[in-house]
Amino acid sequence: MIAQAASTFVPPEVQWFALVPLMVVLGAGVVGVLVESFVPARARRPVQTVLTLGALVGALAVLVVQGWQWFGPEGTGQVLVLGGSMVLDGFSVALQGTILLCAFLAVLVVTDRTSARQDAFAPSAAAIPGSEYEELARRRGLEQTEVYPLLLFAVGGMLVFPAAGDLVTMFVALEVLSLPLYVLAGMARRRRLLSQEASFKYFVLGAFASALFLFGTALLYGFSGSVRLDGIARMSLTVAQDAPGLPEGWVLLWLVGILLVLAGLLFKVGAVPFQAWTPDVYQGAPTPITGFMAACTKVAAFGALVRVVYLLVVNAPPEAFDAVKAALWTVAVATMLVGAVVGATQTDVKRMLGYSSIAHAGFLLVALLGFNAQGVRAVVLYLLVYGVSTVGAFAVVTLVREVGPGGEVVGEATHLGQWAGLGRRSPLLAASFSLFLLSFAGIPLTAGFIAKFSAFEAAVRGTPYTGSATALVVVGVIASAIAVFFYVRVVVIMFFSRTVEGDGSTVAVGAGSAEDADGRGATAEEPEPHATQQGTPQRSSVVVAEGAPAVTVVRSEWGSLVTVAVAVVTVLLVGVFPQPVLDLVDGLTRLG
Repeated sequence: MIAQAASTFVPPEVQWFALVPLMVVLGAGVVGVLVESFVPARARRPVQTVLTLGALVGALAVLVVQGWQWFGPEGTGQVLVLGGSMVLDGFSVALQGTILLCAFLAVLVVTDRTSARQDAFAPSAAAIPGSEYEELARRRGLEQTEVYPLLLFAVGGMLVFPAAGDLVTMFVALEVLSLPLYVLAGMARRRRLLSQEASFKYFVLGAFASALFLFGTALLYGFSGSVRLDGIARMSLTVAQDAPGLPEGWVLLWLVGILLVLAGLLFKVGAVPFQAWTPDVYQGAPTPITGFMAACTKVAAFGALVRVVYLLVVNAPPEAFDAVKAALWTVAVATMLVGAVVGATQTDVKRMLGYSSIAHAGFLLVALLGFNAQGVRAVVLYLLVYGVSTVGAFAVVTLVREVGPGGEVVGEATHLGQWAGLGRRSPLLAASFSLFLLSFAGIPLTAGFIAKFSAFEAAVRGTPYTGSATALVVVGVIASAIAVFFYVRVVVIMFFSRTVEGDGSTVAVGAGSAEDADGRGATAEEPEPHATQQGTPQRSSVVVAEGAPAVTVVRSEWGSLVTVAVAVVTVLLVGVFPQPVLDLVDGLTRLG
């Protein structure tokens, strides 16, 4: 009997070619760990840089070949990997390509030490902030290169997340992408306590979200006897047809399970009420890691969310579908309003971008709640545009630095008041940041306008079964109008504000010089003649504390400059000539 059972086992067919991008990224991460053990310290950084960038470019190149082979004019269509544990269709391939592109741009920012010859990471992340050991590591010039394999492992999890065909694979991908980010968030070179606090908050809240996701998975398995998304969907259709003859608790089991799974996913996208970690982690994490998280994590998480909603929620019994739809509507409205209203009160650039990210999660939910194919395409386009713009915006933030008492360049100048006059000191940098902000605001002739218009149009169209989401679009337009205020405020501060005065005493803002050519460090210059603005630091976001450090713009080695340039070109081209990108997304994006 045992022999008969053994003879019926059929091993799953492994589509090795479909796994090549994932193997390249994770394999490079493993090699990166070995580099830390066997390569001399002085050579680790260039080796890790070449290895990481090469792996991302190689994985993206293979993905392009796969996309053409599977979804081109003579494509074979959807590919199931490991019996359906991963589903590679046009939708997942488009998001994987977006993740790899944004990750490549983010790693360029990570590698850039700028002319200050400092990266953004503590020389020893395990050291107690302010301890003698940390000071010794700093004096010896130790560099943190473990960030590169951690980034690759996170990217590996992100590639699996939107392509997961079952909830167990999705949970494993969630943990693989999250655990490296918990560590990376606590590795900032400056404001070490704030960075470690951000890492701890992210870890604790992320653990709760993972537990909710896992508990929801267990309930859905109890409901359907399967963790496969298609298996749960088939059971949902069966229950929908026979719902009048089933016990009431049967539908309730599905409803509670799906709400818990959605809660775990909504945490990763930063939607209300699961957004509490977002501004704190954005502010405390090293700025290049913040850009990486803001772009790539949102792409991966929304990919998984779209797959769950369009395969499970849409096929639910009518009363259960209405309940989930009402919950998602509430989350979308709250997310847009909280992100826009609270973002308008922020005085820290990174926290402001954090609340901007929350608002954009709400706009993406609006597209999702159209429940139609156009909504899927709008989500992909929005994630591409938002991801590239976000990485570019945080690349700009890494270049605006404070100048210490001894003339040395220190951490980023993130208070809004410190950005006063940036348009005169570095007009190209300020113009690039302004372009990103205007794209976030959805101003016409920017990529953000095309993405937001597509999202709102999908929601208005809806479907005959689900109806139109016009009311959500109205709220989205109102939230967008509110958000325009704090985006334009930054532009005004950069180009039309100089240093300010408060209560009769001079407050120096932005009185710094760029570093000299050999990168030995910048020195503060005398403050320029400045305009006067009545107010105190408590009443005006433009005014900073008296005696605040001078501000300078450091020069990029090359990484941040390339990232900003690519982001600027993307925002302008998609905004002015959107049709090629729209056609590409329209032809590629489809759920299997």
